[in-house]
Order: sequence, then structure tokens, then C-alpha cells
Amino acid sequence: MKNMLKVMLASLMVMAATGCAFAFPDVSNDYWAAKQINELNAKGVIVGYPDGTFQPDENVTRAEFASMAIKALGQEDIQVAQPVSFTDITTDFWAYDAIQKALYFDLISSESNTFRPEDSVSRAESITMAVNALTTQEISEYKALTALQDYEDLKDIPQEFVIPAGKAKILNMLVTIPASGDKKLEAKRPATRAEVAAILYRMIEEARLNPNAKLAEVMRKKTGEGYVIEGATVQGSIGTIPAGSIVPIQITQAISSQKNEPGDIYLATVPTNYTTKEKYILIYEKSNLKGQLLDVKKGQWFIRNGVLVLDNALIVTPNDQTATFSASGEIKKDRNWFMKIVRAILKGEKLENTPDNIVNVKLLKPIKVDLTNGWIIE
Repeated sequence: MKNMLKVMLASLMVMAATGCAFAFPDVSNDYWAAKQINELNAKGVIVGYPDGTFQPDENVTRAEFASMAIKALGQEDIQVAQPVSFTDITTDFWAYDAIQKALYFDLISSESNTFRPEDSVSRAESITMAVNALTTQEISEYKALTALQDYEDLKDIPQEFVIPAGKAKILNMLVTIPASGDKKLEAKRPATRAEVAAILYRMIEEARLNPNAKLAEVMRKKTGEGYVIEGATVQGSIGTIPAGSIVPIQITQAISSQKNEPGDIYLATVPTNYTTKEKYILIYEKSNLKGQLLDVKKGQWFIRNGVLVLDNALIVTPNDQTATFSASGEIKKDRNWFMKIVRAILKGEKLENTPDNIVNVKLLKPIKVDLTNGWIIE
């Protein structure tokens, strides 16, 4: 059983480290958009087909893109008070709510009385929607054209796409398939599922820092009481716990220097929210931790005191995300000055950790968190 648990932990560590590579059989680990596809799939933003494939070269409809964009921004639950009417969409259409939310957040406009939900979304449309999710610096048409001057088909792009394309280029959001050599915008071509994943991925990154005004109203950072990590920093909606931070964990089973062995798996939990000094929640209470005992030595009279060293590997957050949480710590007993002298001379101390004990561990790698939803960014 112990060996099985060790294998399971090792597998989880590999999955967390590689971003759940090979989530789809037709998306290899070295595919140009594999990271974006797998991470958005893990978040439920995009899904595969019933046969388990992703089919990255297939097209995406305008309705599908609106739905994906709203999921990517985490706004599925927002209510729209004044919906917009279209002649080609009824209230029972599967993406009706998502389209209304995309309109409310200014991702798309309602200049026409039709939406064309089943038309393929073009590269120009998908990139424009992604840029519209952001607060961006206004640029002139001249500056946009200057930014786009290296593209061979610049003269063929729609006039209304010039400014959004220029902004996208400046923000490194102008996704192109590597096979094109980054020389063509192909603005009117339908966007592939892989391109859409890459575009949405970049939109999420930028929206965390500079969402548009309406998104900023709802993408508030969550606050609460808890254990304050003094060195934590905040940029936009991203919080960072630096490497070297000391955080408390609570191991959920008894551990003993006399009974356990190196490599034994342990489970733990976060006993209280980890927060910034501004009370933004970084890691939520009751997140689950997994690790193994790195070093175990029995306490023996006149030879040595007991040793229990923890090597934490993973965290499972309340939103069911499994991510890397690399930390180490040592279980020790609190001793008064007299017992310190005794144990230094006689040795032989036995270590026992019960589930109600709090153990401090030191983070070995920094952790970045989306403060609006608790998602750990890797």
C-alpha cells in the first residue's frame, strides 16, 4: 500500500509539473499550443469531443467563442439586467446567456440585429474580443500600422481590425500558427480551436492585470482573515508568495520517528487562510496538501534525538485544482532551557506528531495566485 501511494504521489507530481500534458491524444506535448490547451481544459474553459480528442485544427463558432471567453474570465454567474435582442438567437439557445454576458462586458458589440451564432469566428473577431476584455492604452491608426508593418497581408485586413490588431501586437496577443512563420495575420480566416485556446490564454493573463472597466467591477480580489505572509506581493489581481516564506500546515494523521520510514506519504491541510497584509486571500483554508517524509531517524538513548523531515509536493485547492506546493519542514518539540540541555547531553528524544498539531514549513518555490478565484498560476 505504501509503495502504491508513493507511485500515485510521483504521478501527481509529474502531472502538476507538466500541466497535465497529453490531456488529449491528438495534442502531443510538443504541439505549439499544448500548454494553453491543457491548462484551459483543466479549468473547464475548453473541452474535447466525445471520442476524447481535441481536434485542434477544427473551427470554432461565434457562439462557442463567446461561451469560452466568459468561462475564461470566470463570469458564468453574472446576471445581465438588460439583454440585447437578436433576430437569430432565442432565449432558449444554448449560448444565449454567454452571448449576453459577452455583450455586457463589451467583448462584442450589438451594432447589428443578428449575431450569426453558428458562423465560424474569424481570427480578427476572436483577437478583437480578447483585446476588448482589457483596459488598453489608446493608439493611433498610424501606431497600429507601424506595429503591424512586418505582416505580408497587412493590406488585406479589415479596417475595423487595424487598431485591435495593433494593440494585440503590442501586448503579444497576436497569435499566429508557427507554420505561417509569423508573417501573415490571416485576419479573415476562421480561427482554429488551437488558436482560440492560445488567444484566450493570453487574454486571461492580461485581464488579471488590466481588465476593462466592467470586468474590474466584478473581478474583485477576495479578502478574509488568516495567517499573514509578510513578504507576499500583489500586482493587479495576482498575488505572489515568495520562496522562503514560512507557512503553517496541519498533518491529518499521526507520524512517529519510531514507526515511520523515509518515503512514507503524508496528507495535510491548510489550517487557516494564507493572506497578504491587505487581507487578500492567497491560499484558502482547508486546501489539501500531499507530501512524503524525506528523513526519519529513531530516537535512541545517548545516540541521537528523533528526526522527522517533511517534503511537501502538492496542493489540492477548494476548486479542485492540483498544483505544485514545494515546501519542507521539520517536526520538533518545544523545549524549555532545561530540556534543551538534557536532550543535548542524553539524547534519545522520540518525536510524535498528532493531527491537532501545527507544523511550519518553508516554501522552496514561489507561488502565484489569481486573487479573484484562488487559482494557482503555474
